[in-house]
Amino acid sequence: MTSTFNTMQTLKRRFFAMRNGLLADQMRRAGSNFRIIFGLNIIQLNEIAADYGHNPALASALWDNTTTRESMLLAPMLWRHDDFDLDSALRLCASVTDPEVADIVCHRLLKMRPDADAIIDSLASDSAPLMRYTAMRLALPLIGNRITPEKALEIAAAEIETKNPLTLSLATMLRSEAEFFLEEPD
Repeated sequence: MTSTFNTMQTLKRRFFAMRNGLLADQMRRAGSNFRIIFGLNIIQLNEIAADYGHNPALASALWDNTTTRESMLLAPMLWRHDDFDLDSALRLCASVTDPEVADIVCHRLLKMRPDADAIIDSLASDSAPLMRYTAMRLALPLIGNRITPEKALEIAAAEIETKNPLTLSLATMLRSEAEFFLEEPD
């Protein structure tokens, strides 16, 4: 346990050294749910992730630190998509706390999974808007590859009807992408 504590302590010091107070303040004013925000950007987090590599134990410890934005964003960068079975991937999605975290989870972990379509199906019908957001975020880069445009249109149409402010712009984007794939070539 000591080595994890020391690693976490080292990471937190690095977060602190790289902090961007202006961005952190801006995120707080915008209503971020995180109690601790260092204001690191994705490029900085990618650099840190490269230093630690694949480290599921550290990723789990970071994921459990739900009060700190950078911990939640860094964790998916330290896992691999095959570190999870389908049920574990769905539990991970259920513990997503923020759209920004959902974006990273989808981009770094879920879109490469062979069962991404099953994850989308499960999350798209969830009652929680953040889970539906996650489903659409995962579906977006997979349209025309592993998700049919028709399926994407179905998900988008259902979500647009909810008029949920969290999901509405993403649902509109998903619909536009699906329609693009369905256009007849000239």
